[in-house]
Amino acid sequence: MKKYDIVVAGGGFAGAAAAIAAGRQGKKVLLFDKSNCMGGAAANCLINPFMPYTTKVNGEHKRLCAGLFLEIQDKLDDIRRLTGETRYMEGRSIFSEEHLKLLLNRMAQEAGVELLYHAYLCGVSCADGKINSVTVATKSGNIELEADYFIDATGDADLAVSAGFPYRLGRAEDNLCQPMTLCFRVSNVDVEKFTEEKPEIQKLYKQYRADGKIKNPREDILIFKVVQKNVLHFNSTRIVKMNPVDPFDVTKAEIEAREQTFELYLFLKNNFESFKNSELLMTAAEIGVRESRMIDGLHVLTGKEIVACTKFDDSIACGNYDVDIHNPEGTGTSHYYFPDGQYYEIPYRSLLPVGSQNLIVAGRCISVDHEAQASMRVMPIVCCVGEAAGIAASVAKDGKNNVADADISKIQDLLVKNGALIH
Repeated sequence: MKKYDIVVAGGGFAGAAAAIAAGRQGKKVLLFDKSNCMGGAAANCLINPFMPYTTKVNGEHKRLCAGLFLEIQDKLDDIRRLTGETRYMEGRSIFSEEHLKLLLNRMAQEAGVELLYHAYLCGVSCADGKINSVTVATKSGNIELEADYFIDATGDADLAVSAGFPYRLGRAEDNLCQPMTLCFRVSNVDVEKFTEEKPEIQKLYKQYRADGKIKNPREDILIFKVVQKNVLHFNSTRIVKMNPVDPFDVTKAEIEAREQTFELYLFLKNNFESFKNSELLMTAAEIGVRESRMIDGLHVLTGKEIVACTKFDDSIACGNYDVDIHNPEGTGTSHYYFPDGQYYEIPYRSLLPVGSQNLIVAGRCISVDHEAQASMRVMPIVCCVGEAAGIAASVAKDGKNNVADADISKIQDLLVKNGALIH
């Protein structure tokens, strides 16, 4: 059995930030992930670009997500300048997944983090709220990993649930989750012509839906530009009323979403000049999940609290991405946009499962309700939450404390020292 100070389950933005932050505190850290890289939804599900993470104060944009997230952005910019791939850099939202994979490997290794890819969580040894070890399945068999502290950054709260901690699924009234989406990309597009045709594309799409020629329940087509030339990114398939943590439902979702992809591609290619020479370049390696399980934590951050821009003494991160709810039942997307200068805080207690001695949760599966999760789930915010989880586990280790008793003032001081914004 291998022994560590901290084991991080999951290598998305939350897990990567947690591992790097803890490694920089001198802790012996291992991060394992099911895929062949870090980056999570960005790498595996092609989630791009970064959603908004600033607010306006006196007409100027003020960053809310800083710390490690800002460092990652700066270093991604450096790589793009090195390679000459400098399109769409102004807003600092569009990025290259391949650059991200390379960068996170480098940052983790520089922090002394041991990485284990192609490893699936398959067992947990836990008693009285304390996790003693986790077991991962690999090509060469099962490996048991022991640690003093654990961080669940799986996105679906896999580790917390396997350890027996309580959780909720989706929205309260029916447990339905926001729709899953399989992102895809189309190459050889006349992007300049597409910009001209975009209003007509949306108009005809809605007409096709009304006529029953489009089965996708989404109300419009969601399209983004990417780093690569003549390529467009689609976040526009919509799979509703399926459980993101039921493998049979996820399989059905992947199959249905691929049909929606081809339907949408043919619609564009057959009707618009900008797509007449286009090719379906790729679909994501796996379907994207907006919402699934959320832990029951020491504090459940609610939609009402974030809309009220609630502040907390134990805040560890900030956000103001809109409350962006894709209808779990069909068409429509609702939004609540925060006024300029307004933002909410995320309390440390929302990272702690009820009864946990040594487990911290990071990412979209922290203790939030359906409405709050719709805002805090985006990559800039979960990166900041992950950084806080890594610092908190390190502080708990230093003090030999249960995670709930870790010195919050020291956690906050270290975050601020590292450039994070917590208030």
